[in-house]
Amino acid sequence: MGRIVLVTGVARQLGGRFVRRVQRDPEVDRVIAVDAVAPEHHLGGADFVQADIRQPAIARVLAEHAVDTVVHLDVTGTPLGTGGRAAVKETNVIGTMQLLGACQKSPTVRRLVVKSSTSVYGSAPRDPAVFHETTPPKSLPSGGFAKDAVEVEGYVRGFARRRPDVAVCVLRFANILGPCADSPLADYFSLPVLPTVFGYDPRLQFVHEDDVVDVLGLASREPRRGSPNSGTFNVAGDGVLLLSQCARRLGRPTLPMLLPAVTWVGATLRTVGMTDFSPEQMRLLTHGRVVSTAQMNETLGFAPKYTTAETFADFARSRGEGLLPPERMGRAVDRLGGLAGLAGLVRGAH
Repeated sequence: MGRIVLVTGVARQLGGRFVRRVQRDPEVDRVIAVDAVAPEHHLGGADFVQADIRQPAIARVLAEHAVDTVVHLDVTGTPLGTGGRAAVKETNVIGTMQLLGACQKSPTVRRLVVKSSTSVYGSAPRDPAVFHETTPPKSLPSGGFAKDAVEVEGYVRGFARRRPDVAVCVLRFANILGPCADSPLADYFSLPVLPTVFGYDPRLQFVHEDDVVDVLGLASREPRRGSPNSGTFNVAGDGVLLLSQCARRLGRPTLPMLLPAVTWVGATLRTVGMTDFSPEQMRLLTHGRVVSTAQMNETLGFAPKYTTAETFADFARSRGEGLLPPERMGRAVDRLGGLAGLAGLVRGAH
């Protein structure tokens, strides 16, 4: 018999894509797709089970289908449908606790893959230039999805200690972008004008949604010789982009503001439902975050198809032209930069 894979969070686009992808793996016999709501997209030949992972019933699903591989994708920063932040936190934290409790009792589970985020490192002014998987954050996230991810990883580590016979893989994804991206950062980049923090131009990393599906497929397979497929791994496309470069490539003007003003604008945008300008996103757009992907390449054996720049370019194409065509925007910014440099030379001469 082939493997029996259970996937959570299948009502979201990413979960649906992975379900359709994992069914093509010749080693997989059945896929059990789980979510509290029925997905609007098709799931191929997967068996859909409508179940809330926050409830103990998830243990019966694991037992009934003799699941051996669990891919936990229901850890997210955005609500599905009309659910708010409280429902998201419950699913992230309480749902993960229930799922791990069910996995702990299951005699058949042998592999667990968990979707996490590089937001566990936080964003602070004295952060290291590059975060490695073992780098502790300067300060733990105080709320929002980042705090959820920290708690989820803590529960996963506890599970790994209690069930050392289960191979556990935690994937810390950088900001996921692509044509179907559904995240607060994607909403931010879709604004006609991008509010930015005056005096800051943070470095950002992205990972393409196609690469996310590919690395999940790799992590969920039985380990091959020399590739343990277990541990904690940062996942991001090569290279970095500055926020100003992102704006230019989108053709969207930026509106530099002092931090208190940006916070006020963010709260207003959140109130009208345009984007979730949360404090953690504010810190990211102020201080940025860059992670090392050496372990992803060397230990996990994964090389993303898209660089950070290519990921952003594909996302930008899906959003259409901004208020200014990227070429004109670039020329205008270069001209202003040249004039600023000339003004500096003139001042220096006097």
